[in-house]
Amino acid sequence: MKTNLSSQIKLDRIPKRYYAPSGEVELAALTRNEKVYTKVVESSVDVAEYVADDIVSVIAKNVNRKGRCVVALDACNAVLPAYAELVKLYKEGKVDFSKVIVFALSEIYSQGDGSFVNNHERLKENLLDKVNIPTSNIYLFDINTSINDVHAMCREYEAQIELCGGIDLVVCGLGDTGSIAYNESGSQLSTPCRLMYLSNDSRRRLVAERGSDLTPVTAFTLGIANIIAASRVICVACGESFADIVAKSVEGKMNDLIPASFLQMHRNAKFVVDLPAAEMLTRISHPWKVTSCEWNDKLIRRAIVWLCQQTGKPILKLTNKDYNDYGLSELLAIYGSAYNVNIKIFNDLQHTITGWPGGKPNADDTYRPERANPYPKRVIVFSPHPDDDVISMGGTLKRLVDQKHDVHVAYQTSGNIAVGDEDTMRYIMVMDKICKKFGFDTPEFHKNSDAVHTYIANKNAGDIDSPEIRYLKGIIRQCEASTACNYIGIPKDHVHFCALPFYETGTIKKGDLSRADVDIIKQLLTDVKPHQVFVAGDLADPHGTHRVCTDAVFAAIDECLDDEWMKDCRIWMYRGAWAEWEIDHIEMAVPISPEELRFKRNSILKHQSQMENAPFLGDDERLFWQRAEERNRGTAQLYSNLGLASYEAIEAFVEYKPIR
Repeated sequence: MKTNLSSQIKLDRIPKRYYAPSGEVELAALTRNEKVYTKVVESSVDVAEYVADDIVSVIAKNVNRKGRCVVALDACNAVLPAYAELVKLYKEGKVDFSKVIVFALSEIYSQGDGSFVNNHERLKENLLDKVNIPTSNIYLFDINTSINDVHAMCREYEAQIELCGGIDLVVCGLGDTGSIAYNESGSQLSTPCRLMYLSNDSRRRLVAERGSDLTPVTAFTLGIANIIAASRVICVACGESFADIVAKSVEGKMNDLIPASFLQMHRNAKFVVDLPAAEMLTRISHPWKVTSCEWNDKLIRRAIVWLCQQTGKPILKLTNKDYNDYGLSELLAIYGSAYNVNIKIFNDLQHTITGWPGGKPNADDTYRPERANPYPKRVIVFSPHPDDDVISMGGTLKRLVDQKHDVHVAYQTSGNIAVGDEDTMRYIMVMDKICKKFGFDTPEFHKNSDAVHTYIANKNAGDIDSPEIRYLKGIIRQCEASTACNYIGIPKDHVHFCALPFYETGTIKKGDLSRADVDIIKQLLTDVKPHQVFVAGDLADPHGTHRVCTDAVFAAIDECLDDEWMKDCRIWMYRGAWAEWEIDHIEMAVPISPEELRFKRNSILKHQSQMENAPFLGDDERLFWQRAEERNRGTAQLYSNLGLASYEAIEAFVEYKPIR
């Protein structure tokens, strides 16, 4: 079972020589804008293996040279896979930790609140308890230190580092806003070990990592000065949600708003990132600026869209001079003139636009993104939560139904933890009021109702809901989704609630993708035998559920590749909840009229529990319907700016081609 196929989505777009050149000369040219060494590998699995091998090498060199190796270790999610790889190497006899001295890079200061998983516990669970590091070689922050003694404790911690001869290696993860350890924006180069007030971004990340609503507001951390003083630093980032901050840290100006940018002044600092996290580095996003390119249709489109944005011109008004002035003369040499390139890209983008997302029957489909036949098509729309379908592709979903396709919607998770207690109580109070009228005024009902009232009345922040409350919250989401499907016109028997087991932990922290999850998806696919599958491509989801749900679908599809029905099935990825596809990647653009956009908004509003009281809106303060409309309008405006037709809004899709 392949459980990480989503990490390979970008491999068919980026030639390997851009991120793994064969020679030092080409590497120097490609990385001319990078101010700190950056190792780009294909996937998060490769990141873990590379970092682990690097750590093993540093340990061996220092133990051979001076009899010990001093490391400072982070405990964020980004570095944990590397620790798992270290444990594997240890069990294989490829590394000895007996001469390794470990300092915790940071620690949560929860002031006696034992309900929160601290960094020491994560380090023990993922590394320290699984290898032969002597207990006497492990140095930790004292989380029981009184607030009055914090300064003295931090000075003592630094003194212990000095007694050990300084830090040989720091292993840390990159924060969402460029923090390293818990050195938040505004941290100066000279900052020492200290108590740091956590930003809202760091607290949200802790919620996602630790599976608790209780997020302490302060943490101990080694300062920028301590990290810069280390002999070597490895900073890790994985996933496209880090792409922007990786580019700013590596290629931007060094400044205290992005503490990771201070690593630019360290001779032996290194960023290790996967392709999604590297996608905004110049050599990946705009390779024509640093090297001769392996031009393909997608890269040419990206270059021309960029050129239009630089010049403020639509495609058909670009001139030879524009191409020469902005370093794209290679395209003139290949195509002969700006006019030839302009027409090619204009037509390429024009052909992505279709009002028939399921294909137009009895029509020439040569230049359409979807084939005309078969018609009608069997379609499955996979929705990670019970509202992602309408948020991300509500207009397209309505068109598929109106154009008489056989549409199924599969809600992959219950979404129960995203229902607030206030919404739950509203439904309970309604049932309390109507139980006599509707004939369920029974002792059993009142017992369950009283239990819900009592539990919520006495519930503390971070408490896991009881099974009865989780069930009720799941039913609320189901009813809202069913109402939205009915509004769109999808039959009841075509609405599927998969309740994938990985999600049903009752906490923010979810389980790993399992055989049971994939089998549920596979069964639905083999039952329906779809001609079209729509799946979430929101890999920047800050809570991770979308990625797991996407991997579940891709894993099931991978196991069905040899089935006869798969030979005539296309898979389309949508976005909308957290990000939008870049215009140069869009392969199908479905225009949405003003009336259809209002219909889409109404579909989203059927999910009342996810309006203002939804607890997991993420960093974006807009409500989901507002995000969706602004992103769809933004995509339409981009098409208009490029000189194509002007629409009210556009929903965009990228085709996923299974990797064999």
